[in-house]
Amino acid sequence: MIEFRIDPRSGVAPYRQLVQQVRQALRLGLLHEGDRLPTVKEVVAQVAINPNTVLKAYRELEHEGLASGRPGLGTFVTRSLTDASFAAHTRLRRELVQWLDAARRAGLDDESIAALFESAFRDAAGEDVA
Repeated sequence: MIEFRIDPRSGVAPYRQLVQQVRQALRLGLLHEGDRLPTVKEVVAQVAINPNTVLKAYRELEHEGLASGRPGLGTFVTRSLTDASFAAHTRLRRELVQWLDAARRAGLDDESIAALFESAFRDAAGEDVA
């Protein structure tokens, strides 16, 4: 089952963070069609947010066709986001973990690593880096 985290410093609305985490788990194959998402009560206890925030996130997932609520049973994943590229995830993840280890050995903290990654990501996508 997915464990949600909320980063109050991210600038992203908490309900969007929940949606993004479910989408990421679906993309990485951590959640599958038929899996039950945590109940609203479980999420509220886990991350200390308003129940309406969780409900809003789950409604958004339903609107996107990724989840469906079943009265009295919970909210369930209705489709996956993994694709043909999923087979490459294991190798790429291992390489990324090695890169992160090298960055930490070089003395970079988490914020510096994130900034470096974001900058390289934009460069690779051909975007202007601010």
